[in-house]
Amino acid sequence: MRKVIFLGVAVLALAMGALVQGYRSSESATREAAQKLTGLALPDPSGKSQRLDQWQGKVLVINFWATWCKPCLEEMPMLIKIQKKYASNGVQVVGIALDSTAKVQEFAKKLGVEYPLLIGSLETMEVTKKIGNATAGLPYTVVLNRAGKIVKTRLGGISEAELDAALKPLLG
Repeated sequence: MRKVIFLGVAVLALAMGALVQGYRSSESATREAAQKLTGLALPDPSGKSQRLDQWQGKVLVINFWATWCKPCLEEMPMLIKIQKKYASNGVQVVGIALDSTAKVQEFAKKLGVEYPLLIGSLETMEVTKKIGNATAGLPYTVVLNRAGKIVKTRLGGISEAELDAALKPLLG
């Protein structure tokens, strides 16, 4: 009977160890993907290369979008509002467009986008797959805390209430 109990406990301990190791591996992969994301250098609409890590130490809201994506366009006014609302608290919204520079410039001017816009690529979308966007869908929003850790991701349109809820705990 003792052998059976011992074997049961040993199997349970091994299973728990594997589970914890799997969690650590997943957490490590997410951390590496976040570092790759913030290390990206992408052109802005004027063609100048910009690195996402220039906003290190800020709470980042990175929104992947395109001018042909209806849900992307619907959430843009809210993202403009979020930038204005939280800028003084160290929050920076950055839009990464998967579109032509000309279309992005035209759209940004028409809508009055005041936060930074960068031009992404297929490689950029590969990075988003590593941080939870398995289908490479749009819009895709990522919130990183001041330490660069991903605290929220959202595939599809994100509401102001959902973004507020993700940002408020990070402001202190």
